[in-house]
This record gives sequence, structure tokens and C-alpha cells, in this order.
Amino acid sequence: MIIGPKIDNGHFGSVYKATDQVHGEVAVKVIARDPAITDQEWTFQKSEILQEAQSLAKAKHRNIVQVHHLQVSDTDDAVNICMEYCAGGSLKKPYETGPMTLAAVRNIGNDVLLGLDSLHSRGMLHRDLKPGNILLDGQGRAKIADFGLVTDRLILGYGSAAGYWDHLAYEIWHQGPTSAKSDIWAFGMTLYRLLHGETWYNENPAPKTLIAKGGFASSLKWLPHIPARWRRTIRAMLHDDPSSRIGTAGAAQVAFSRLPVEPTWECKVSAAEIQWTRLAKGRKHVVRWARHSPRKHEWWAWTEPLGQGNRRSVAGSNGIIPSREAIRQLERFFSS
Repeated sequence: MIIGPKIDNGHFGSVYKATDQVHGEVAVKVIARDPAITDQEWTFQKSEILQEAQSLAKAKHRNIVQVHHLQVSDTDDAVNICMEYCAGGSLKKPYETGPMTLAAVRNIGNDVLLGLDSLHSRGMLHRDLKPGNILLDGQGRAKIADFGLVTDRLILGYGSAAGYWDHLAYEIWHQGPTSAKSDIWAFGMTLYRLLHGETWYNENPAPKTLIAKGGFASSLKWLPHIPARWRRTIRAMLHDDPSSRIGTAGAAQVAFSRLPVEPTWECKVSAAEIQWTRLAKGRKHVVRWARHSPRKHEWWAWTEPLGQGNRRSVAGSNGIIPSREAIRQLERFFSS
């Protein structure tokens, strides 16, 4: 196997593009030994990874990144996992530059749920579902990656080190075990992130301080164009009580398949302004929300021709208004 350029960095190791004699173009995750651990600890860690890899290689599904094989490096200081190469990369970048459209998120979500259902039917859990662990192949199909690398034994420590507190379900904070319902929580958080993008997401209070207290789902701030049915479905995935949460990937698929994706608004978020655009009937529809300060907001909605013609005002705030009023008016506008 010939290892080429680095294509990604993760908590567990770096990922390289490579060429394999059997599988051709592949990706190789190199999990290097931490210099601070003892030989005994490294032997245990290798054994754990190698044992888990036997399960990973058996998880064959069109929405799961296929693990081909793995090996310990010649110098015994790393484990190399050879897997399917996904040319579209992870959803980390789309999340950082998002929001994504409703249609794009629903398509990705359907793919992820199919893969998640396949894992759960094998008695496997992911425990680390997030935008960076969802990859797109050359046809745009979403595939789950990095499943099985996090265990209950290290999940809280990993969450701290990797900075993904927000994907740890309520029960984990209270010493409860992980389950398929914990993966559903992480899936709900992933959906919320993709729908809003990093800039808006970071305006929420830090999840670390809220999830363990309970009621986290009700604290989420939503972009005004996200329909009520999407909000209810995601909240149902983030319920504190696992017995009241959407409990299986199959049940989530049923709820998810009914969510609306029209009209298709493209949304761009910055600290000072949010703008939505869509095309319909030969015109460009635009909504602009100016956030002058925490207490001073205003918004405008208009249409303009794609060719010649006049710009037409549709709605707006009629001046400066408070944040809550701006959100209320915008929600009413998008729902109509």
C-alpha cells in the first residue's frame, strides 16, 4: 500500500489518501501511539482497536464507510485502518460554511439513518455521530465513518478531549450507558448543526453547561425559516428521558420522511446579517435580516427579476425592532 497526501485530521488520528493493491484508491486512518503511554497500555489499546476492527469490517452497507483491512505499522507505533475513499469529504466543511438547505439535510439524514439502522441491527453503536464523521462519496451519498472507535469506557474523556460535549446524550452525563437512543440524540444534534451552520450554532449557550441540567432541547435557538415540524422532530430526538425519545433509527426514518423541504431557501449567516434567497417563477426572492446590535434589528423581504423588470417589496419590519419581535415576524413570514 502506497500512502499519499494527508486529507483530514481527527481526534483518533490523521487520514491519508492511499493506493491499495487490491482496492485501488483508499483512505488510511493512522492511529499513532501516544508517546506518553506505557508499552502495556499500548498493547491493550492495540488489542482493543484490532478486536473492534473485526466488527467494523463486517458492517457492509451502502451508507457505511467500508473498512477493508488494518495492520500494525512495521515500527509498532501506529495502527493503520484501510477503508473506502469518499471523494466528497466530510460534512465538517459544509457545517462550518452552512446552513445547508432543508432538502440537502433531509437527503443526508435519510442516508445516515439507513446506515445507523444497519449498525444497530448488528448490535453495534456509533457513539460519535457528528458532521465530521459523515462522509460523501463521489455520487453525493452520505456514509457513516469512525463507528466503533469510542467505547463507554472512555466516552466522557473523549468528549472532553475532542470538544464534542453537545453530542453526549443526557443519560451519559448521569452515568447511564450508551444505547441506540444515545446515537439518536447525536443524530438530532447533527441535524440541528447542519440546518444552522457554525456561526449561528455558536450563538447558543455552551451545551456543556446545559445538557446535564435537563431541558436542553427547549433552549435551542432556531433560524426563522426552519419549519415547526422539523423543530418538533429534532426535539423528539433530544428528549432528556430515553424512554420518551425517538428510540430507533427506523422510527426516526418514518418521522424524517414526512418533513417538508419546500420552499428551498438558501441561507447565509454572519454576525451582523442573515440573508435568504430562492428562485421561483422567474424571480429571485430575498429576505434580509440586519442585526445592528443585540437590541436593534430590522428586516426586509422583496423579489427582483432575473432579467429586466422592477424590484417589488413584499414585507418588512418597518424600522428598528427588538430581537424577539424580529424573530417572531420572520417566523410568521416564512410559515406563510
